[in-house]
Amino acid sequence: MKRMNASFLAGIVLVLFVVVPALLSFFYTPYDPAAMDLPSRFSAPSMRHLLGCDQFGRDILSRLMAASRIAITSGLFSVIVGSFSGIVLGIIAALGPKFLRRFLMRFVDALMAFPTILVALTLSAVLGKGIIPSIAAISISMVPSFSRLTCNMVLENRESLYVKAAESYGAGKVRIAMLHILPSILTRLITQFTSSLGSAILLESSLSFLGLGIQPPLSSLGMMLSEARSYVLIHPYQAVPAGVVLLILVLGFNLLGDGLNDIIFDRRRKVHG
Repeated sequence: MKRMNASFLAGIVLVLFVVVPALLSFFYTPYDPAAMDLPSRFSAPSMRHLLGCDQFGRDILSRLMAASRIAITSGLFSVIVGSFSGIVLGIIAALGPKFLRRFLMRFVDALMAFPTILVALTLSAVLGKGIIPSIAAISISMVPSFSRLTCNMVLENRESLYVKAAESYGAGKVRIAMLHILPSILTRLITQFTSSLGSAILLESSLSFLGLGIQPPLSSLGMMLSEARSYVLIHPYQAVPAGVVLLILVLGFNLLGDGLNDIIFDRRRKVHG
């Protein structure tokens, strides 16, 4: 249990390390993230610019704060939309006729056969560039994992005694799913949700790195890495901050999800003896 809590706490610390400056950027940044100052281009880290300036003289710290905010916001919205759609699809598949379940789950399996980044890239190319198309593309790529997980867990719980009791009282399938089955699988879905945040943020950064995601004048971690790669050997301080923040976010949410999962299963083992 100590190891599990350590993972959970480490995840919280890492996530807060980025989330707090990201929230602060709604109200304050040292400089305008989009303001160019050509005389200051490639300025090294100093008291005036703590992380230095990029090739256009923009303050890297200010851009990093704004980019973190966009990464977290877009990742959060993507997982919310994707998880909700996947959960609804999974419940429909589990409680619907067998032929519908087989059709939906075979379609989901086909999507899961492709790498998530490939699905997101294809959808982004179809939907277009920008923050809204990126969120839509990432959301759709998140649907298969949530729908498969939900369907499996609902099918497992359909034979439980509390479900049989609800059916004996004449409760309909929708009522049973919403009031009985969904609350019992909610903790597992929350764990999946937390773990998926890191993947969503990484997907958004990947799309932006390739020029298919967030567009200027907005800042993005992937865009900052893409712009800095041409100067990484001469001015490495341009690429390092964005890479470190992305690493912290993804690692933090993964540790948070793993910690939650361990805590939940540890409690279940204690409950069942």
